[in-house]
Amino acid sequence: MKHQISRRLALRLGLAATAVGAAALAGLPLLSRRDMLAQARNQPPQPLPVPEQLLGTLKDGVRHYALNIRPGSHQFVSGITTDTFGVNADYLGPVLRLRRGETVRIAVHNGLKEATTLHWHGMHLPAKMDGGPHQEIAPGETWTPQFEVRQPAATLWYHAHPHKRTGAHVWRGLAGPIIIDDDASSALPLPRDHGIDDIPLVLQDRLFGNDGQLLYIQSMHDVMMGMEGNIPLCNGRFMPMFEARRQRLRLRILDGANASFYAIGFSDGRAFDVIASDGGLLPAPVRRTHVLITPGERVEIVVKVGNKPFTLVSGAGLRNMPLHTFLRIVPAPVLESSPALPGKLVELPPPDAASAARTRRFDLQMGMGPGMMMGGMMGRRSPFAINGKAMDMNLINEVIPVGSTEIWEIRNTSPMPHPFHVHDVQFRVLSRNGRPVPAHEAGRKDTVLVDGHEIVRILARFDDYPDPKHPYMYHCHILEHEDAGMMGQFTVV
Repeated sequence: MKHQISRRLALRLGLAATAVGAAALAGLPLLSRRDMLAQARNQPPQPLPVPEQLLGTLKDGVRHYALNIRPGSHQFVSGITTDTFGVNADYLGPVLRLRRGETVRIAVHNGLKEATTLHWHGMHLPAKMDGGPHQEIAPGETWTPQFEVRQPAATLWYHAHPHKRTGAHVWRGLAGPIIIDDDASSALPLPRDHGIDDIPLVLQDRLFGNDGQLLYIQSMHDVMMGMEGNIPLCNGRFMPMFEARRQRLRLRILDGANASFYAIGFSDGRAFDVIASDGGLLPAPVRRTHVLITPGERVEIVVKVGNKPFTLVSGAGLRNMPLHTFLRIVPAPVLESSPALPGKLVELPPPDAASAARTRRFDLQMGMGPGMMMGGMMGRRSPFAINGKAMDMNLINEVIPVGSTEIWEIRNTSPMPHPFHVHDVQFRVLSRNGRPVPAHEAGRKDTVLVDGHEIVRILARFDDYPDPKHPYMYHCHILEHEDAGMMGQFTVV
């Protein structure tokens, strides 16, 4: 199946190599991809780290979880130790396993020497429990949000979201998966054994110095284009291996990068089935050979294993795109059987644009001139804005009546693509430049790519949790853009 990709987007996807080349020209101490490959060849194959599941403890009708944000040291490649942050671990964090209809209480302790937050990306919940920049956790303090899980089965994630420091904290490792279960998804014959045929994958890339430490924001280029790395990582490991024991694998893939876009596929070009997007299962599996994901987006795929090793990659066979190798999958000598995928997954009626009470417009603006760039670096003027305004913690940009359905028209006024994320809601994508979106994008979404000079229309319903004091965010999910000002706030009243 041909993968359609715009020229602007292809240029954007090729920027990682440009960024590394620019850093080398500037004399920055980079640990080259060749050095990392050489180091990897001197070690036995490293197994994929599968994050543990936190199932919580049920007490008095509330399920309790404990998360500890802490500094650590991590070996992305054996023999090279890097200072990191993590959640209950040295880098990244465990799977937070939730169930629809349950009330959860999550004790989040900050063991860092600086304030941070933990945002539940994709979760429908009260704004004061959202974990955005207004819910900072001071060093040594514990924040304990409590909320009811009111949405279908899905793969979400959590990550740090402190004001102007989101990129730096996620870059160091403050992120992890969330999996929501419900009765409807549990009744389907889908792979569901965690770590065996149901595997969460956090895809990232990172930039390393010659001492093995992470480098972050080395130039204005890293702010304007977003921070990209020279080494691809899967669950915090460089080129790990997974032994498949079943005939089918369900991969819950998160683009956890700060700025990189990934065109996911396999080294041998085999087809796979997309079964879910950000907010849950699609009406039916969608057959693909590639699927594009951008920072913050998730996609669930099911792939047949077969009898030969194969590799999860980004950019294979696509022009103007760097090739990233993420995970080598090796079949066991004898594979256990897996049920065939059902032809139908869930009931999901098409979005009804006529139900919208109003349309709001959001212009994503990116100043490209030298004055804008230098002004942004010096704090005088941000090169990034939405509707002419950079993020202001004291400004509520939009006020939305509770229970209303709205169309949001997102207009990218710059040539650079931006993934647009809305807190609290799972929306439906209506169109791109007036044209319908492909089937794998037609499900529930909380993050959507808006290509250069593109107009994307989404339909969202704002149910529950009216609160005039505590806002939610909307922003570009290239984290350096968000930190530099391409973010706004809304309340539901």
